[in-house]
Amino acid sequence: MDLSSINEELANIDGQVSDILRALANGFQKLEKIKDTNRRSRQLEELTGKMRECKRLIKEFDIEMKEEESRNTPDTNRMLNEKKQSMIKELNSYVALKKQYASSLENKRIDLFDGGGGDGFGEENVLLASNMTNQQLMDTGNRMMDETDQTVERSKKVVEDTINVGAETSAALKAQTEQMSRIVNELDSIHFSIKKASQLVKEIGRQVATDRCIMAMLFLIVMGVIAVIIVKLINPHNKDIRDIPGLAPPAARKLLWLLNQR
Repeated sequence: MDLSSINEELANIDGQVSDILRALANGFQKLEKIKDTNRRSRQLEELTGKMRECKRLIKEFDIEMKEEESRNTPDTNRMLNEKKQSMIKELNSYVALKKQYASSLENKRIDLFDGGGGDGFGEENVLLASNMTNQQLMDTGNRMMDETDQTVERSKKVVEDTINVGAETSAALKAQTEQMSRIVNELDSIHFSIKKASQLVKEIGRQVATDRCIMAMLFLIVMGVIAVIIVKLINPHNKDIRDIPGLAPPAARKLLWLLNQR
């Protein structure tokens, strides 16, 4: 069913969502061909922005659909709800795809820091150990164990600090996410209210223009009637001008009275 026959605003939103979903499909196809990590990251950010815009439009579609629900038939409401669910399902598929690509990019960044084996150093240590006495080997082993213990303690401290910072960051991010979500919802409501106000202003403008036309026509009619009365008073014997029902006879009697007075 053509949405424009139901509601032009719903049809407009549906067209915008369809355009964004096509752009997302093309964008992810292009993303598969990009090998450079930085370019893939920029492309992913651009696609994320499109997904946010699509989510906003779907919310607007839902608001408009609920406003029109009382004026539509049950079949129409069911069709609109299925349309909304279809858009949400397609958008969620792209969100999942975006998470998959984001995880892949993160793993590649970690791999950049994991590289380099230690084969050369291992061979060198074997050669040095073969030239040491038992006491030297014991002293070296004890020293290495002490250094390892110190390194482990430092690592533990770093891990604890990282966990604390992570917990604080997570709490802050959660609060900011909730705040951003509230702001986005408020902006969507404001945007929708502005559109509705614009439509009302246009309707009021059309009504004012119609009222002015009617007032102008009434003014012309009244002026025409007044002109006919004046002409009949000045020249009552003019047969080209028809008498106005209810007005002409009194005017004629008044004129005869004036002539009798003279």
